[in-house]
Amino acid sequence: MSTVEAAIRKANDAGRGAFVGYLPVGFPDLDTSIRAAITLAENGVDVIELGPPYSDPVMDGLIIQEATQAALAGGFRMRDLFTAVKEITAATDVPVLVMSYWNPIMQYGVDRYADDLLAAGGAGLITPDITPDAAAEWIAASERTGLDRVFLAAPTSTDERLGLVVKSSTGFVYTVSTMGITGEREALDVAARTLVDRLKARGARNACVGIGISTADQIAAVCDYADGAIVGTALVRALRDGGLPALADVTRTLAAGTSSAARSHEN
Repeated sequence: MSTVEAAIRKANDAGRGAFVGYLPVGFPDLDTSIRAAITLAENGVDVIELGPPYSDPVMDGLIIQEATQAALAGGFRMRDLFTAVKEITAATDVPVLVMSYWNPIMQYGVDRYADDLLAAGGAGLITPDITPDAAAEWIAASERTGLDRVFLAAPTSTDERLGLVVKSSTGFVYTVSTMGITGEREALDVAARTLVDRLKARGARNACVGIGISTADQIAAVCDYADGAIVGTALVRALRDGGLPALADVTRTLAAGTSSAARSHEN
């Protein structure tokens, strides 16, 4: 069992959903982003998700785009990602996943990237823009290194595609709540519940729901049927507007939602 799966299992065994928290690396600067990730771990996040800035963030909403563009303008380089992962994992036992678009990984070299991520103490990769059938090189590298590989499943995915995603993913399946980009939404798409059911029917051990989750009530609703909830924009907004103290407050508030749902599904 990987550290990511163990963290999710620990939360579920305690009667709550897992809280996966996303922040971009290098925003507002590298040192603060490292301290921000540690702040997540200290205030209730079970799995940290780090996003290295990228110049063409097709999946990111405006708040995350602005943060990553600021990080790039501030001089972020790929080596900074591994520095951040190393310092974060030295300060906390909370596993650190990297959520990265595929092009920077290809440019860096898939095996080199996997080796450097492992050496820094990272737990694995979330790859939003590559499908398992196109990821043979990464699957081989992850099997060699033991890094988790988290693929995305969308409400529009066919049953055949979901089966492939479940078979190919480790740690958890990133369950997209609704079609579109990241951001805060007032109402989550009911398709998320159906999608989790479809994934579970195909053998998914862990399904965590992301995209549009921004309140403790939404986390509670998601954790009623999924193994965890993924939050990004609300955390980035807190860090942007109020620094580390605001991030800590918002993280604690959101974390409270993981245990307030009546967790009726079997794990």
